[in-house]
Amino acid sequence: MIFNRRKHTPAYTPIFAPIRGEVIPIHQVSDPSFAGELLGKGIAIRPAEGRVAAPVSGTVVQMFETGHAVTLIAEDGAEILIHVGIDTVQLKGQHFKACIEQGAVVQVGDLLIEFDCEAISAAGYDTVTPMVILNSDEYEKVEALTAQKTVNIGDEVIRLFK
Repeated sequence: MIFNRRKHTPAYTPIFAPIRGEVIPIHQVSDPSFAGELLGKGIAIRPAEGRVAAPVSGTVVQMFETGHAVTLIAEDGAEILIHVGIDTVQLKGQHFKACIEQGAVVQVGDLLIEFDCEAISAAGYDTVTPMVILNSDEYEKVEALTAQKTVNIGDEVIRLFK
């Protein structure tokens, strides 16, 4: 029997949904920085619940003190920003709870942030949550899987091709 001893390299790196909700193409987000992909390519999710989980295994490089956003570096080097809501930094942390600290090593699905969708909406803010690959230019292709209308935490939503 002959075995292939070469190390298997996956064709792409999967990025998983950090939130349960409705998937929206990034260019439909009302914030021009996200919609114009100025920060990177990605997707957005309209949350069905107030939980953000790690979309990759890696390290938390920035947990915003307001709890409205987090940046991670995946084990393979992908830099990922998850930003809960549009202009929600103006809430100064109200309705957000950071559940992990900067520098923490996380696995896919680990809880990062909890937030109150209803209270954020009642305060007049859009809860749509962009997730972008900050170093998109380092990939040959960033494929957003937006054909599926709803996702659960852990569903594949982005594929990164080197």
